[in-house]
Amino acid sequence: MSQTLTSSLVLAGEWFLSSGIQEAAGGVARYYLAGPRKNARVSTEITGYAVSALVYLFDQTGDQRYLDAALRAARFLVDSAWDSSLSVFPFEHSVNGDLPRRLAYFFDSGIIVRGLLALWRANRNDSLLAAAVACGESMIRDFLRNGPVDPILELPSRNPLPHAGTWSRNPGCYQLKSALAWHDLCDVTGEKRFLDAYEKVLAQSLLTQAAFLPGETDRNLVMDRLHAYLYFLEGLLPCYQRTECRAVVRSGLATAAQLLRELAPAFERSDVCAQLVRIRLFADALGAADLDRAAAQEEVERIRAYQIEDSDPPSRGGFWFGRKEGCLLPYVNPVSTAFGFQGLEMWRQWGAGEFRASRHELI
Repeated sequence: MSQTLTSSLVLAGEWFLSSGIQEAAGGVARYYLAGPRKNARVSTEITGYAVSALVYLFDQTGDQRYLDAALRAARFLVDSAWDSSLSVFPFEHSVNGDLPRRLAYFFDSGIIVRGLLALWRANRNDSLLAAAVACGESMIRDFLRNGPVDPILELPSRNPLPHAGTWSRNPGCYQLKSALAWHDLCDVTGEKRFLDAYEKVLAQSLLTQAAFLPGETDRNLVMDRLHAYLYFLEGLLPCYQRTECRAVVRSGLATAAQLLRELAPAFERSDVCAQLVRIRLFADALGAADLDRAAAQEEVERIRAYQIEDSDPPSRGGFWFGRKEGCLLPYVNPVSTAFGFQGLEMWRQWGAGEFRASRHELI
């Protein structure tokens, strides 16, 4: 492996800067649809992911353009998307289409907080920290009431939607990735209430995680749940050295790798491949599970196959969302791209002896 930055990271970085996936106001679209050549609506969650990705790109390259783009995205979140009267981030916010039903998601909120904290670590802008704290507090107040996390609130009432339908509308272990925001806020502020909230979701997640997979009979839906389960393994990062959590990480990695290979001929998500590689590297570095190099190398090749290298500017450098029945799906996805280039870059770092298992870097 090269001792320099991967070409994947450079290409993906230029896609984030130049493709138009980040709109003029700073928000980032959920995806670019290649057929009609247009962006989907701007998403607060995806903008939060983009802030984390752009800060990571800045950290790896020193290129100020990434930090500037991250700040534009963060200012959009704090100044435009945040509903100060309700103290929530609504689901989507855009001028490029009719707005959907007014909802707020727990998962989205945690991703946004982690993005704001990533940028705060880079520039120490106190307004970003204040926004992250305010959102973290609202997550405790509104989503963590008497039992498991309520995934979705209806606005403006802030009443929880009934738990029904797909996994994203129900409580589940995957919410632990978003609860990482509380752990990060505790690290910064020293406020124990944030750590207590994380530990509460951790306990619930450990009790329920074994039943999360496969969870469906439809193989396509199982692949989506696999993506969500890997969020759970990411959310465990602060606890990889706890005996119970180490055992869950080892068994979870084995289950996830087996399911990926069983399901891939019908439906494969590129982000699942990247999540697996990243978790393998963290688990190995933190002593939770030895690295299966052969399996990781195979997953790296799967990731590489999804990056777009043609000359179409809105697509070049981005990653396709996935493949069904051998056919690429026509969505160039910011999260797939962020997870993909980070997985490849972390794999390069591991090969060069440079990988550092900092959970704050995990997009």
